[in-house]
Amino acid sequence: MPTDQYENFPVASLILPNHLRISIQKIYNFARSADDIADCPDLPFSFKCARLQFFREELRKIETNSFPLTTLFHELSNVVNQYNLPIKLFEDLLDAFEQDLTVTRYETYAQLTSYCERSANPIGRILLHLFEQPKDEYFHLSDSICTGLQIINFLQDITEDYDINRIYLPSDEMKSFGITEEHIEHQTFDLKWLNFMEFQVDRAQQLLNAGAPLYDQLPGRIGIEIKAIVKSGIQVTKKLMDSRGNIFSRTHKLTVRDLFQIMFKIAFSK
Repeated sequence: MPTDQYENFPVASLILPNHLRISIQKIYNFARSADDIADCPDLPFSFKCARLQFFREELRKIETNSFPLTTLFHELSNVVNQYNLPIKLFEDLLDAFEQDLTVTRYETYAQLTSYCERSANPIGRILLHLFEQPKDEYFHLSDSICTGLQIINFLQDITEDYDINRIYLPSDEMKSFGITEEHIEHQTFDLKWLNFMEFQVDRAQQLLNAGAPLYDQLPGRIGIEIKAIVKSGIQVTKKLMDSRGNIFSRTHKLTVRDLFQIMFKIAFSK
């Protein structure tokens, strides 16, 4: 699902049948709208809280078969009802967006992955329900992929997140590598930063690799779609590794050349 956190990854690509792409777009509209509210620096805190609460009330209407007040949620309700999607997964996403309003630092990796359980993992689980593959073993693999992708995007967007007073990096690990917030503020690329980023990128890649068996277990085009997502994430980790984690002076967004490499890997590699 192409929220900001997933902007590099080709979910809802042309690989999928048109009816699935349309449904995913409606789900994306919900996630994008809520994320925009949480991230907008110009909106008052009270307005953000009230608006996200309104989103929660609209979800409740869908769950109770009441008529939502907005077109956004009316369209979402059609998808939820057609595919029997659990409302709890959408509520989990709202929990994460609301958390962004009050939590700006994460002391440990466990705290960060707990956030990912609500900000990222529900997306993969929604897709599995949409693909009519809601199996527990698939959920576990999907969670690993989604957490890995989320962390990769945290690493790419360190400076952007810092500009809105957020750091999605474990504070205890920063300390253990000798990293401080001044590294981000002053965009300091030194040996400490290099070692810290190599550790973070390697762990994210391990998460993607752990979830990779999912694409071999899903049938047809949906399996290919998940493979494209995983290979895209791994391509970004390669770019991060090639730059030694220097996110201050280099962009790690996927290019057309990267996309051709990903297509080759989809066709000819495991």
